[in-house]
Amino acid sequence: MSGDERPPIAQVFAPGQRGLMPISPKETRSPEYARFLIRAQTAPWKRILRVQEIYRWNLQRLKPARTLDIGCGIGRNLVNLDRLSVGIDHNLESVEVARRRGLTALTPDEFRTSPFNEVGAFDSLLLAHVVEHMTRPEACDLISTYLPNLRQGGRLILITPQEAGFKSDASHVQFMDFAALVGLCRDLELETVVRFSFPFPRFAGSIFAYNESVVVGRKSQ
Repeated sequence: MSGDERPPIAQVFAPGQRGLMPISPKETRSPEYARFLIRAQTAPWKRILRVQEIYRWNLQRLKPARTLDIGCGIGRNLVNLDRLSVGIDHNLESVEVARRRGLTALTPDEFRTSPFNEVGAFDSLLLAHVVEHMTRPEACDLISTYLPNLRQGGRLILITPQEAGFKSDASHVQFMDFAALVGLCRDLELETVVRFSFPFPRFAGSIFAYNESVVVGRKSQ
């Protein structure tokens, strides 16, 4: 379902949320980080050039269906997913912004006691620009928490920045390249079924901050 039917993000700001910030704060739970996300996702040049269209297309061609978007932030990807999808984020302000956009977003504690927390209820788990904010063991622990919510045959979609993008955010912790992402799938006993660089070939990752590594793992039948 397209985000076109939901309110544009510019209509859901609380006062002061668009304050300028030269770099991201290091603490992703902070209100400042939510404001950084808003600033980054509403840059005038991005709106004029409609740069998110190609990333929306890339996500939708993976056919994620009903998705649990872990680390959903203010809803950059959640807005482009199936209407029955659910987002989770530990940043309270980000969750509130996502909700004002008409999205279903919860904190981890809220999800734990919600009716959405059902075994095998989701076709995909999505972690887009999330696992690089932690170490690989921490990422494995995080995904393991929600793996029971993924149906048999469902898929784990991992999207991470490449070199230039990794350096652009002060809150990034560990660089997650193809080897690390495939290894993460292996740690979780998932079969890697897809891996590619987007939107440009892998060599562009060192100079283009918006180049991404995409790895998809599948939960065995």
